[in-house]
Amino acid sequence: MTRISSYFAIALLLPVTAFATSYKPSELGNTTNPSFSKAKKIMQTEIYISPQDMKTIYCGADFNNKKYVTLPSGFTTEVYKKRVKRWEAEHVVPAENFGRAFSEWRDGAAVCVDSKGKAFKGRKCAEKANNEYRLMQSDLYNLYPAIGAVNAARQNYNYVMLPKTNSKNYRSFGSCDMIIDKKDHDAQPPERARGVIARTYMYFEAVYPKYKMSRQQRQLMNSWDKQYPVSKWECERAAKIEKIQGNINPILASRCS
Repeated sequence: MTRISSYFAIALLLPVTAFATSYKPSELGNTTNPSFSKAKKIMQTEIYISPQDMKTIYCGADFNNKKYVTLPSGFTTEVYKKRVKRWEAEHVVPAENFGRAFSEWRDGAAVCVDSKGKAFKGRKCAEKANNEYRLMQSDLYNLYPAIGAVNAARQNYNYVMLPKTNSKNYRSFGSCDMIIDKKDHDAQPPERARGVIARTYMYFEAVYPKYKMSRQQRQLMNSWDKQYPVSKWECERAAKIEKIQGNINPILASRCS
C-alpha cells in the first residue's frame, strides 16, 4: 500500500465526525514541532519541492527552491512592494485569531520582560511563554506560501464574500483576484484558494480546543468546502505533512478517500 493510500485508508473506517469525537483534540494537532522558523524551513525543503507544487496559495505565482517568486503576468500592488520578490509563510488561520485565546497574548506573563525591564505581551510573549501556542503557530497544515505583499496586506483579516458596491474601499492585485477591504478589514480570496482555506479552518477547529469559528464564518467555510472540492494536490500535500508532523488531518482524511 502506498504512503498516500495508507494515510487515507483510515477514512474508510472513520468519518470526519468520528475523528472529532473519538479522540482528544490535542492528540490530533501538531505535537512535534514548536518552532515556526523550522516549519518554514520544512515548507521550503520537504513540502514545496516539485515544480507543480511550487505555487503560491492566492495568486498561483511560481517560485523556486530559493523562495524567489515569479510574479504572474498582470500582478500589481500599491503596497508592500519590497515584499513581492519572495514567498512568505501565510497562516491561513491567522496567528492572532487563535493567539488571543492565550492569556500570554492578551495580558503578558512573568517571563515576558525585555532587557530593559519592560513587560511585553502579544505574539512575542505567547511565543516565549506558551508551548501550546508555539505548536499551533507552527502547524504545517495551516501554512501556505504567499507572495509577501499579499500576505502583508491580508494581515489577520477574516475571509468573506465582499459586496461589489463598496469597491472604493478595496485593495486589489491586478490579475490576482485577491481583494482586501481596507475599511472593514476583510479579505476575499480567489476561487482557486477557497476550498483549501475552508478545509484549513475546519481542520484547525477540529483539532485545537482553543480555536472556534463564529457561526457566520463556519457557514461560509462549509459552503466553500462543498463548492470547491478537494484536489489531488491537496491530498498529496496532507500526506507529506502527516509523515513529517505525525498527525492526520481528519478533514482531509475524510475528503481524500
